[in-house]
Amino acid sequence: MTHYDLIIRNGKIVDGTGAAAYNGDVAVKDGMIAAVGSVIGKASQEIDAEGQVVSPGFVDIHTHLDAQMGWDPDMTPVSWHGVTTALIGNCGMTFAPCKPEHRELLAGMMETVEDIPKDAILGGLAWDWEQYGEYLDSIERLGTAINVAGLVGHAAVRYYVMGDRSFSDDATAEEKAQMSALVEKAMSAGAFGFSTNRYEPHKAPDGRSIPGTFADVSELEEIASVVSKRDGLMQAVGADFECLHKIASIDNSRVLFSYGTGPNAGDGKMAAKHLDKLADGRDVTAISHVRGSGYMFGLQSGLPFRGATWHKLREMNFDDRLAALGDDSLVAELVEEARAVKGSYVPMESVFFLGADATPDYANDENMLQLAERKGEHFGETFIRLSKETGGRALFNFRMFATSLEQQAALFKSDNIYPGLGDAGAHVSQIMDAGWSSFILSYWTRDRGEFTLEEAVRKMTSGPARVIGLDDRGVLAEGMRADINVFDPGEVAEMQPVLVNDFPGGAPRYIQKAKGFKATIVNGQVSLVNDALTGVRAGKVLRHAS
Repeated sequence: MTHYDLIIRNGKIVDGTGAAAYNGDVAVKDGMIAAVGSVIGKASQEIDAEGQVVSPGFVDIHTHLDAQMGWDPDMTPVSWHGVTTALIGNCGMTFAPCKPEHRELLAGMMETVEDIPKDAILGGLAWDWEQYGEYLDSIERLGTAINVAGLVGHAAVRYYVMGDRSFSDDATAEEKAQMSALVEKAMSAGAFGFSTNRYEPHKAPDGRSIPGTFADVSELEEIASVVSKRDGLMQAVGADFECLHKIASIDNSRVLFSYGTGPNAGDGKMAAKHLDKLADGRDVTAISHVRGSGYMFGLQSGLPFRGATWHKLREMNFDDRLAALGDDSLVAELVEEARAVKGSYVPMESVFFLGADATPDYANDENMLQLAERKGEHFGETFIRLSKETGGRALFNFRMFATSLEQQAALFKSDNIYPGLGDAGAHVSQIMDAGWSSFILSYWTRDRGEFTLEEAVRKMTSGPARVIGLDDRGVLAEGMRADINVFDPGEVAEMQPVLVNDFPGGAPRYIQKAKGFKATIVNGQVSLVNDALTGVRAGKVLRHAS
C-alpha cells in the first residue's frame, strides 16, 4: 500500500483548468502531487475536506513584496488569502541591479512610488547583492512562507547603466545594449522577465519621474527582443496602447499590463473591446482591480480634513484621538472646519463607509454625502459618529480606481484580463487590496455569480501561472508542485482591514485577514490551518529556466 506525506480526502476538486468540479482526494509526496481522484493508501497526515473546495494555490501576479520579505517572511496579508506564489518586481521597481552607492536612492524611490518606508527597506534587507541573481540568492536565504518569482525593473537597470542621466536623457545605442545585457544576465540568473513604468506621477524623492518613465519606445523594443527570446514576460504600468502594441508585436513577446475602466454606462464594454483588439494575434494580458481602490482612511489612520483642530487631532495617537471625540467642544470645532469650503482633501461623493460588520462592505453604493443626507448630518458629523460607534475602527474607502463594479464586471468579460492588482506590500498605509482572491470567491463568484467557481479558480491559478511562465503549478494534476488550498466556498471572505505598526521602526501598515480557509499547502507542507499560519515556511525562490 502506497504511503504518502499528505492526503486531502473527500473534497470538491476544482483543478484549476476550468473543468467541471468533481469529488475526490489529492495525495502529496515529496512536495509533489502524487495522485488525484480516488486515492488508496495511507499518509502521515490527512485533511478531511468534506464540504470544502480543494483547488491549486492562488498565484498573485501583481505584488510589491520585494522589501517586506526581509522582515515578514510570512508575506502577509496574501498568505492569509490562499496565495502560494507571488510575482515581485512589478512596475519597474526593483532593488537590483544596484551598485553599493545607489542603495539609498533605490530605497528612496521605492518609498516615494510604493509607500514602503525607506528606513525599513534599508534596515530590513541584507543588501548583500549587486546583480539580480545575487538578490534572488539573498531572498532564498531568508526563507519565505510562499513562493516568489521575480521581474527585473527598468528603473534599477537604467540607473545602473546611465546614472543621473537615466531620469531624463535618451539612452545611446551602447547604453541600450548594456541595459539589454543586464536584463539577459538577470534572466539567466532566474528573473522571469522585465518590468517598466511610464506613469509620470511616480516620482523619485527629488520630485523627478523615475528612470524609464520617458524612455524612447525603441529602448523597450530592444529589451523586449532579449526577453522574448528567453520566453520571458514584459510587465508595464502607465504604458499607452501604442507602446504596448509595439512591444507585444515582437516575435514570441508576452506582455502584462495594468488596466481599468471608467464609471459610466458602456465604459467597461468599450474597454474590453479595446483590450481584445490589442490582444488579437498577440500574447497580451491585462490585470485590473476587483473593487474600488485608491485611499482608505479612518480615525486609526489618515484624516483627510482641513483645519487647525483636525491637524491637532492628526498629531495624536489612536487612543488619544478616540478620547478626544468625547470632548463636545472639540467635536464642534471639527465639524465647523469640515463644513468649510474644501473642508476635505478628498471628494466625499467618491467615499464609501466599509460598514461595522466583521467583513467589509465593498459593494456599498451609498456614498458619504448620501449617507450624511439620509441621517440629517454633515459628512464631518457622520465620520465622527461612525468613528465613535465603532470604537474608532470605522474605515472609509475613497474609490479612485474601479469606481463602478458594474463596469468592472463588463470589463472582466474579456478573456484577456485577470482580476487582481492587489499591490500587496505597496501603499501599505493607504490601501489594502491584498485580499483580492477572497473577494473574487465571495463577491464575484458566490454573491454575484459573474464567475463560476471553476472559472474563478482558473483565473487565480493556471491562468496567472501561464502569464508568469510557470508550467509546474496552478493545476491539480499528478506530477505538479503541491501548492493547494482547501476552503469553504460558502464562508470564504475578507475581514475588516486594521492598521498595525509592525514594520521596522514601528511604521504603520494595513493588514487584512481572511476567513473560510481550512488549509493552505505550499510545496507539500501545510502553511495555514483554519485561517491561521502554522509558522511553516516552505516557499521557494522560483527561477526562470529558459
